[in-house]
Amino acid sequence: VRTRVRTQDGWLPFQDWFVRLRQEPAVLEVALDGVDRARMTPEVEAALVDADAIVLCPSNPLVSIAPILAVPGIRDVIADVRQGGTRVAAVSPIVGGRALRGPADRMLAALGEEVSALGVARRYIGLIDAFVIDEADAALAPAVERLGIHAVVAPSVMTDDASRAALARIVLEPRLA
Repeated sequence: VRTRVRTQDGWLPFQDWFVRLRQEPAVLEVALDGVDRARMTPEVEAALVDADAIVLCPSNPLVSIAPILAVPGIRDVIADVRQGGTRVAAVSPIVGGRALRGPADRMLAALGEEVSALGVARRYIGLIDAFVIDEADAALAPAVERLGIHAVVAPSVMTDDASRAALARIVLEPRLA
């Protein structure tokens, strides 16, 4: 799957825009070329089916997570295993209205989407059981809950091995969903 972005200058390969152009100008559209022909491997399907939990990491929802979820069959397998009791959780890549790394906040804003943990949670309606949002976004928890997603408020900024391990324990908590 080839990710391209449209800017005021036309369509560009994502990596060209990201690296050479240093994420400028603003992204007006994202395209996933070839996604209709992409197929998940049997190994990916088996991993999803056999998983005790599935975690969508705190990554750019437009150009990191969306291409994976757009592969035909991925969402269906996740929905099936979720219905069978597998926990599916996500961690917000937006904290306090900003991406901690990368252009996710600027991309969401340029595309007219809400730049917040709530905005990201909306992209995962019907796909996840629980959504981890940082303590800085605790006020958004009731709105996330109204989406039918369990909001988990916890420290989510990973600065060292201890904070990464703590977040992993929270995300993998059996009672999370």
